[in-house]
Amino acid sequence: MSGAETISWTPVRKAPSPLARLFDSKPFLIAICLLPAFGLLAVFLTYPLGLGIYLSFTDTKLGRPGVWVGLENFQYLLEDRVFLNAVWFTVFYTAVATVLKFALGLWLALLLNENLPIKSLIRAVILLPWITPTVLSAIAFWWIYDPQFSIVSYVLVDKLHILSSYIDFLGTPWHARWSLIVANVWRGIPFVAISLLAGLQTISPSLYEAAMLDGASSWQRFRKVTVPLLMPILAVVLTFSVLFTFADFQLVYAITRGGPINSTHLMATLAFQRGIPGAALGEGAAIAVSMIPFLILATLFSYFAIGQRKWQQGGSDE
Repeated sequence: MSGAETISWTPVRKAPSPLARLFDSKPFLIAICLLPAFGLLAVFLTYPLGLGIYLSFTDTKLGRPGVWVGLENFQYLLEDRVFLNAVWFTVFYTAVATVLKFALGLWLALLLNENLPIKSLIRAVILLPWITPTVLSAIAFWWIYDPQFSIVSYVLVDKLHILSSYIDFLGTPWHARWSLIVANVWRGIPFVAISLLAGLQTISPSLYEAAMLDGASSWQRFRKVTVPLLMPILAVVLTFSVLFTFADFQLVYAITRGGPINSTHLMATLAFQRGIPGAALGEGAAIAVSMIPFLILATLFSYFAIGQRKWQQGGSDE
């Protein structure tokens, strides 16, 4: 042989298997990662919600499977004075408590945004009503509202001599309603105040300085600078506050259980009373399902409010 012949060798890359291509797929990986979350939502959210909607169209009772009755439960509720009163009081309770929580919470947030001594300690103390278990708060208010041992009545009657007799906080409908609103406002103010305080601290101080150089008053700075820049957070906090207040159950049930004479029933407490102690699961589910449109409206408000970019920038939407 005249010389060694050179042989060129080119490695051949094997095509990836179908399984390897599947795991290289980004949509497949996203679906696999989200599968546990979807499973939890299906078990703990979708199934109970679907079951509740199904039960609302049946006459199911505890210990007895029901039959499909269509809209009969809802037709009955439209003629039920207790249910209509619960709807009215739920809307009234939510509206009044939300307005009071926002007014007092915003005022408190503005105060905490100033340079105060021991500001961190004050913030921690303000959070106490929010982190206290609801049942413990309800028991405390139940003692405050006691007709014989109320500390409020004791101070007003025996110490300050402003009143001549003790107040029956929970014995008359309107006294009980306002007492529940006060308790809900006391628990809800910290959530509103701390959330709005976080939003206030994101506003640049240079904006206030520029407004002061232009001769803006305190009210003008609040209206032209603070409110527009705080509006996205206001929308979110307002939505959560409405949802929490509208679906309130523990506070009302622990203090009044819907009394006196069913005057303080919210839709949530009435649904529980009809469905569990009253054994009418179908009717209780129908009351609970009736809450869904109100909750959807509150959620849609938040969605559209946050989605308005000009609003977030402090401008007006066209």
